[in-house]
Amino acid sequence: MMKPQPPTESEAGFDTYRRKFLGNVVKAAGAGVAATATAAWGGSTFVDAMGGFFQDHYQRMSPDEIAAALERIERRAARDYGVDIRCEDTKPLPGTVFGYALNISKCKGYRDCVSACVRENNIGRDSQVQYIRVLEMDEGTLNLESANHYYDPETVPSEGKYYMPVQCMQCDNPPCVKACPTKATWKDPDGIVVIDYDWCIGCRYCMAACPYWARHFNWSKPELGPEDINPDTNYLGNRPRPVGVVEKCHYCTQRTRKGRQPACQEACPTGARIFGNLLDPDSEIRYVLANKKVFRLKEELGAEPKFWYFTD
Repeated sequence: MMKPQPPTESEAGFDTYRRKFLGNVVKAAGAGVAATATAAWGGSTFVDAMGGFFQDHYQRMSPDEIAAALERIERRAARDYGVDIRCEDTKPLPGTVFGYALNISKCKGYRDCVSACVRENNIGRDSQVQYIRVLEMDEGTLNLESANHYYDPETVPSEGKYYMPVQCMQCDNPPCVKACPTKATWKDPDGIVVIDYDWCIGCRYCMAACPYWARHFNWSKPELGPEDINPDTNYLGNRPRPVGVVEKCHYCTQRTRKGRQPACQEACPTGARIFGNLLDPDSEIRYVLANKKVFRLKEELGAEPKFWYFTD
């Protein structure tokens, strides 16, 4: 598997230019402006804001720079949400490529996976952003355009319906990565497509490129109380995101890169979700791929999603 390479100066494009330009403006303004801004913002707040803005791309940062970035994230969370979090930079596990399989026969449309994902990944309760959407489908059809995203009967499953959860498919040939002008998103060696939120400029090209509607623009600061925050966070995962960036499912990097299952899989009450290492011939997901009749959504587009569906 080819190791992902950090973006070059030319590839980083507009955002690199913007940062360098503003950096020169700050230098030209002199120490007096910086001192005034520091006093107005409150010492560490100003330092953290500037540190994050001029931060280098994740794939070019040294261990010391990563450590400083993690400290800034933790301080900002303490200021913004009144809670102490632990932000880690957990690397991909060697010899691992993650994949997902979902048994449509077992999914009953309860949406427990959605609720667990929202809690685990510090998604604002007010924004209606959800990394997972459960589609209510007519039995015998696979027409995504006519699916009901907002079903709300008294009980589920409804007669004549079946349910299909969709989320980021962690494509092996992700069109979103190709569309990003600042290289803020890329595919890691474990197959997870991640985002460096400090380099996302919110242009939403990736959203237009994604054929699965899996990316979501963060229009507002997440409304989260201290009781809502999951303190176990990851730099490329569920850390609190700034306003004006795109976010999505990342297979719970804060969990899966430590050998745990993603929150949605653990929460599923029917056992419909199967997650595992595609490189492990003894894994459950490899058994499913070898012994079940599986399919992938929009496979004809060539994105090579690592998310399969099957039935009993």
